[in-house]
Amino acid sequence: MNILAPVVAVSPLRQRLIDEMEMRRFGRETQRNYIRDVGRFATFLGRSPDTATAEEVRRFQVDQLDQGVSVPTMNAIVSALRFFFTQTLDRPDLARKLVRTGHIRKLPVVLSQDEVARLLGATTSLKHQAALSVAYGAGLRASEVAALKVRDVDSERMLLRVERGKGGQYRNAMLPAGLLPLLREW
Repeated sequence: MNILAPVVAVSPLRQRLIDEMEMRRFGRETQRNYIRDVGRFATFLGRSPDTATAEEVRRFQVDQLDQGVSVPTMNAIVSALRFFFTQTLDRPDLARKLVRTGHIRKLPVVLSQDEVARLLGATTSLKHQAALSVAYGAGLRASEVAALKVRDVDSERMLLRVERGKGGQYRNAMLPAGLLPLLREW
């Protein structure tokens, strides 16, 4: 702890929100985002959000839409405010006024077998070929591939242990049989 750091006063309402999130073991990023989104609503109101009316909740969502807030961001704000209204304020009547925005999910571009072969053939480095093959074959993110260690490969069960996946969570990914010889060669 930094002794010289200024002490920031936290309002009782914000502390109650933090306590509710802590009790439910919300991650630090989720807590930070929820606090930011409730603060965004408070700024819109110009006063404490515990005094909001159903009409103000509706107007806030219309305002965010008019400002061009993206669908995923708006849905994240709705989640934060629903939690705030139901858990922190015990006002489910306000939470029911929040509307999640639907959006069309685009299918990802899937490479053909020929395109994958050309991509893997374009590299002359065994290391790069192994990394690209693992990323594509096991469906890993670039950061997950970069963090892999030899001990993360379970050749008996044909699994890859991904320790620092999205959200800092660990998971197992299937290791395609054709990748094992390449990984051993590398």
